Amino acid sequence: MTDPCSNMIHPDNCLTCTNRHGDWFCNLSPQALAEYEALGMHMMVPSGGTLFFEGQTAHSVYILCGGHVKLTTSSKEGKTLLVRIAKPGDVLGLSAAISGTTYEIAAHALDPVQVKSFQRQDFLRFLERHIEGSMHATKMINKEYRDALSDATRLALSTSISGRVARLFLEMSSGQETPSLRFTMALTHEDLATMLGTTRESVTRALNEMKRKEIIAIKGTSISILRKDALELLL
Repeated sequence: MTDPCSNMIHPDNCLTCTNRHGDWFCNLSPQALAEYEALGMHMMVPSGGTLFFEGQTAHSVYILCGGHVKLTTSSKEGKTLLVRIAKPGDVLGLSAAISGTTYEIAAHALDPVQVKSFQRQDFLRFLERHIEGSMHATKMINKEYRDALSDATRLALSTSISGRVARLFLEMSSGQETPSLRFTMALTHEDLATMLGTTRESVTRALNEMKRKEIIAIKGTSISILRKDALELLL
C-alpha cells in the first residue's frame, strides 16, 4: 500500500505505459511485451467490485495496474478472514491458474482499480513461450510465500495487539525513506482486526494509544509514522 502510483490510472496500452516498475510482471522485453499487450484486456473495477470469488473455477489471471484489492477467505461457519491487501504490480489468481484449481481466496476492490485480465490458457501459453514470463511468475509465487510467512510471523511472534499493529504498519511503510513515513490504508478497524486475529475494540484501543503517544498520526485514510523507533519497540 505504499506505492506512490497506487491510485494512478494507467494507459490502456502496455506498450506506451511508463509506470512499469522493475519488479512488476509486465516489465518485459519489447517482443514479449507486445504479445502480452495483445493477449490481455484492460478492465476498470469500481470500489467494492469483485474480481473473483473463493471456490470459483480459475478461468482468468489478473495483473493489478492501479488501486488496491482486498483478498479474503471464509470458513464454513461464515467467518471472513482478511488475508492481505494486493497492490499495483501484484498478480491475482496465478497459483490457482497454474495448478488448474479453484481460487483459494476472494478478491474485492478496495478502491477503483485497473487490472489487465488474461484468459487462463492464454496466460499459460504465454509463460511457455517466454522464459522471462515464467521467471516473473516464479518470482510472484515466491512473493506469495513470503507474504504468507510474514502474516504468520505477525500473528505468532507479536504477543500484544499493539505489537501486531506496529509490525503491520512497518510492513506497509517498507521502502519509504522520508523522516515521517506515510502510507494510505483504506481499511476499517474491523478489517484490521480480521487481519491481526483480534477484535475491532482491541485495534481501536491500540491505535488510540499510538496516537496519544504521538507514535502515529491518522488523517482520513492516510497514516503517518511519526516515531519509527517507538513503533519498533512495540514488536
